Amino acid sequence: MPSRRRRRALPKEPVTVDIESLSHEGRGIAHIEGKVVFVDGALPGERVQASYVRRRGKFDELNTLSVLQASPQRVEPGCEYAGTCGGCSLRHMNVSEQLAFKESVLLEQLEHSANIRVGDFELLPRMTGNTQHYRRKARLAVRLVEKKGGALVGFREKYSTFITVMSDCQVLSAEVAQLIPTLRELISAMDGATEIPQIEVAVGESAAELDAVGTVALVFRHLKPLSEADTERLLGFAKSHQIELYLQPAGPDSVHKIYPEGEQRLSYFLPACQLQLKFHPQDFTQVNASINRQIVTRALELLDLTSDDRVLDLFCGLGNFTLPMALHCKEILGVEGSDEMVRRGEENAALNQIHNARFLSDDLSKSADRDWLPTSYDKIVLDPPRSGALEILPQLVKCKAEKILYISCNPATLSRDTGVLQQAGYKLKSAGVMDMFPHTTHVESMALFIQG
Repeated sequence: MPSRRRRRALPKEPVTVDIESLSHEGRGIAHIEGKVVFVDGALPGERVQASYVRRRGKFDELNTLSVLQASPQRVEPGCEYAGTCGGCSLRHMNVSEQLAFKESVLLEQLEHSANIRVGDFELLPRMTGNTQHYRRKARLAVRLVEKKGGALVGFREKYSTFITVMSDCQVLSAEVAQLIPTLRELISAMDGATEIPQIEVAVGESAAELDAVGTVALVFRHLKPLSEADTERLLGFAKSHQIELYLQPAGPDSVHKIYPEGEQRLSYFLPACQLQLKFHPQDFTQVNASINRQIVTRALELLDLTSDDRVLDLFCGLGNFTLPMALHCKEILGVEGSDEMVRRGEENAALNQIHNARFLSDDLSKSADRDWLPTSYDKIVLDPPRSGALEILPQLVKCKAEKILYISCNPATLSRDTGVLQQAGYKLKSAGVMDMFPHTTHVESMALFIQG
């Protein structure tokens, strides 16, 4: 049998370190006896007292215990769980500095992977929105821990599989955050409390106004069949709080709605385009409604669509960009790997009486010749997952589109793919960051390419 890797013993005494810079993961970087250490909760220029969390061969990981010399960028987190909860990692940094940091990550990646520097392209204004109670999609962990008073519901702790003991959340939609104490009581009283590992959260909008009270849908995953009493408890909770209640007894395909009767759909709005888009609680949608609306508006501005344009929207989801663009072009094709999301796009096109948008299913993560991809698109939009769009790019550049707009959730793969587009004759015209996930190190960005 292979020998088990022996864990490195952690020093018990705290250490004092001077923070030199910030890693792309938002952790302070320092050195102890020549070895690199990453310090969670620390900012450049600070002196902190920290404790060891993990030891590795090339670096160690520490957690800030106290700040002995603070950076001007440091602020009070405004959340009592900030030091423990893994849901946020930058609450101790000024919000504007958070976005500046994210912009620096994008710029460093572009320079490192594509040899593009500031000044070689237009830097778009940083996009900001709601920083509190902005999160409309989330997965909350659940665990019954009698020693901690019953069921815990929330995000996992930093550096741990434990669930944070929390009764509120400053980033979750307020309608959901205020339910956490009630959810803890509800699950603690259930016969099958130990069989519920997760609650998936989705919040829709009831009107086009951004602050309109939304409809909350909760998907309870359960590992064993619920007792009749537990089902009644959940129904009573849903009715009293006007929650749309779903159960998931097995895989994703087993999700089904049990209250109230009616379609399994929530809605969000793009008022600038006068569009309503419907989605299932488990569909991918952007978590931050304020930022999403701004992204759609900026995308339309950058593409400058005309009534003669033929447009291709890859990784289109349920039509978040496809349908707004359809209002300004001759025709548009949206392509997505999920048959279900293709159907959702078609539903939303019909709902909004849009007739010049088509949707098609194809796995864009695979390299393949695609008969549906001719060489006559004028403008192209990409919104790929974190892995990027490397597999589709060689065929895509053959379209000779005038503009390619790339929306990214990972600056590393965006920068890598920028190099591919450059080799194919495209030039980066403009790029910038959007604060989709305030108080985290997640970097959302947008880049516009034109034929060189």
